[in-house]
Amino acid sequence: MTTNVILLGLPGAGKGTQAEKIVADYPMVHISTGDIFRANLKDQTALGEKARQYMDAGNLVPDEITNAMVADRLTQADVVANGFMLDGYPRNQDQAKFLDEFLSEQNQAVSAALYFEVADDVLVDRLLKRGRADDTKDVIEHRIEVNKEANMPVVDYYRQADVLHTINGDNDLDVIYGEVKQVLDQVN
Repeated sequence: MTTNVILLGLPGAGKGTQAEKIVADYPMVHISTGDIFRANLKDQTALGEKARQYMDAGNLVPDEITNAMVADRLTQADVVANGFMLDGYPRNQDQAKFLDEFLSEQNQAVSAALYFEVADDVLVDRLLKRGRADDTKDVIEHRIEVNKEANMPVVDYYRQADVLHTINGDNDLDVIYGEVKQVLDQVN
């Protein structure tokens, strides 16, 4: 059975940085939902065209379209052979349930959900240092709260499924990666 990992955490928690380190050491395929969306839009797939209608109107793409895109990607040969690391999905409990059911049909499961927990003030500092023009302290604090509301039910879902591993994302990058490696070496 392949190793299948989910990365969870608020904006600025360091998921992207850790994902780069993970793929350098482990064979799993890094999959971000943003990449999946861009590929489907570029290739003008049926799902991509459906998603475009929602995106062009400024709306969120419905779960069933997102789920279908993710399911399609998870059946591709590189993922089947090497497992995956999902970043940006699932975003809610319905997507998490869909993913579990889909994986079960493939005789697979989520091996680990890594939750990068970072103190709010650290997140604010990190996001302010990124220097986006629209990132004021108030905007960032609001974004963190909105993301907490969306993310915490998914974190709780994986905690209840007994696959959640909380990583202290306040630490030095190498210390964080040391914790990540401990988890991955256990489930690999």
